Amino acid sequence: MTEQKTTVLVCDDERDVREMLQEYLQRRGFRVVTSGNAEELRDVLEKEKIDLILLDVNMPGEDGLTALRNLRSSNPVAVVMLTAAGEVVDRILGLEMGADDYLGKPVDLRELEARIKAVLRRKSEPVVKTADSINTPKTAQFGKFTLDLEAAKLLDDDGSELPLTAMEFNLLKVFAENKRRVLNRDQILEQAHDRSWDPFDRSIDIRISRLRRKIEANPQKPLIIRTVRGIGYIYDPD
Repeated sequence: MTEQKTTVLVCDDERDVREMLQEYLQRRGFRVVTSGNAEELRDVLEKEKIDLILLDVNMPGEDGLTALRNLRSSNPVAVVMLTAAGEVVDRILGLEMGADDYLGKPVDLRELEARIKAVLRRKSEPVVKTADSINTPKTAQFGKFTLDLEAAKLLDDDGSELPLTAMEFNLLKVFAENKRRVLNRDQILEQAHDRSWDPFDRSIDIRISRLRRKIEANPQKPLIIRTVRGIGYIYDPD
């Protein structure tokens, strides 16, 4: 029986970049399809099951950030953004919109492969059942939303599912497992298996801010995931 290959969609308006990434990733065992713009990206997504998208930010017409915003309204597929080196604003916006990771151009191919594998691993990590987890709740409440820890889904009170990125689910899971316990940024990153981010930057704050917009009745005055000034965050469902 042939093993199913992981499919990566490379979306970049530069043909040389697309071909370089496609050639390298195919040699590393991935199945790779390409698109030159956001419209072609959506066409591919309608026809094929994609495991991860490499999405360039600076494309003419509909740029990568706009494409990501439109994608995140309905699709939780893993996304790694490719940005010009040093473009911090693009990086922050990408995180706010739900990118799973980002990498600056010119791309180091070995680092790119490592980032892809890390994102896919976070997205597919199974829930390991241990003796300590037998009595652990299978769900957690975040306001009117219910996090299903086994199915990795966030459900509204009417049962409808809200799209979550792999990292967003990992963050909610960390809070669910540390109810009413103050966590600093480094603890959150460690438990969420996201050591690719510098704990001294503000990426964790950006991600939590985005989560609050999904689960808090008033994201400006959060009650579920609260900031503990000078330390970090605390999850208090009550």
